[in-house]
Amino acid sequence: MTRYLKGMALAGMTSAMALLGSAASAVEIEYWQYYFDARVTAMEQLIENFEAANPDITVKMTHFPYADYRTKVAAAIPAGEGPDVVQLFYGWLNDYVAAELIQPLPADTFPTAQIDEQFFPMVQAMKEGDQYWALPTAVRSLALFYNERLLDDAGVEPPTNFDELMAAAKAMTKRDGAGNITQVGITAGMTAQDHHWWREGLIRQFGGEPYLDDYQTVNYNTEAGQEALEFYASLFTGDDAVSAIGFMDEPQAAFKAGRAGFHIDGSFRIGSLDKTRGLKWGVTELPATADGVQSNYSSYWVNAITTKAEGEKYDAAVKFMEYVTSDEAMQIWLDVVGELPAKPSVGLTEANANNETYGPFIRGLAYANTTKFANESGQRQLMVEMVERMTLEGMSAAESLAIAAEAEQKILDDYYK
Repeated sequence: MTRYLKGMALAGMTSAMALLGSAASAVEIEYWQYYFDARVTAMEQLIENFEAANPDITVKMTHFPYADYRTKVAAAIPAGEGPDVVQLFYGWLNDYVAAELIQPLPADTFPTAQIDEQFFPMVQAMKEGDQYWALPTAVRSLALFYNERLLDDAGVEPPTNFDELMAAAKAMTKRDGAGNITQVGITAGMTAQDHHWWREGLIRQFGGEPYLDDYQTVNYNTEAGQEALEFYASLFTGDDAVSAIGFMDEPQAAFKAGRAGFHIDGSFRIGSLDKTRGLKWGVTELPATADGVQSNYSSYWVNAITTKAEGEKYDAAVKFMEYVTSDEAMQIWLDVVGELPAKPSVGLTEANANNETYGPFIRGLAYANTTKFANESGQRQLMVEMVERMTLEGMSAAESLAIAAEAEQKILDDYYK
């Protein structure tokens, strides 16, 4: 009996020690991203899957409104707080590296040659020399969303070129008795995705090239750039305007409210539109020119390991990075958020490429360009001001374009030279 009790006590001690050992080996890491409902839902699913496969690692997710996100990250990491793995827009990479907020990905786990081979080429903007600093789960392109009910009411079809776009938008535009627009044929606003559409889409379609010297020299103060700007401005100026800057505050809000026929946006918008009750929508590729010239913009958000991550937290962060850049994670992200897999092996499967919703975005990647920003928010603001000078001050497209080009070149010169 005594021997039995001693055995039980020993077994209990062994179990307790095992539990203590397990608790000691467990590690918690923090993951930060900006708040976007579908992205949070997708990451919750990825974290659940990761923790199930790695029971010794816990991932705590924190998210902030987009407007506060960069400030929060910049303040937390130098203080030894905040995320071990962080999400950032590809255009912010240079700023994050310069501020020593992130560290390179380990070459043994993320071999450069393998990444170059397996991911879409645009991802190579995250590479410096022989090392990668960050990697995406998904990439984006633009497409034309349309309101099915408004198209049917106007008796028009989704457009394939600029002429069809303008005719259909005009048919869906409505005004009140005083001539004020109450329903736009197409949304407009450089604060959303239109500055990308103008730079990498319209300028190229009108025969220009927005930048030279690997995006270090502004090249849109040209005849092509002016024609592209005049076409864009024709959406919301003149007696035949089919849009209005600031209509319902945000372009995406107007479309979600059913008050816009067309809306140009990224594939990330799919998740939120799917949840909009009563909205029947479809999507098609961006319209081409009359002679079939197509152009698009591609971008992505990436995940990176911060300089805060050390020791066992660093090891756990590397494992988490491996999972969120896996084929499985990319397919989940596509299904939940609508953003496109960063690997052709996932994105270009027959099912995905021919999908009614995802297909137009995936096909758009074939003729897309990725802008390399020195200061993404600053460069975007210049496009906003370019349009404001035309709409509020009555400045000509040529004059406003020249001012924008000079100001943007200064941003690039200050950064690169």
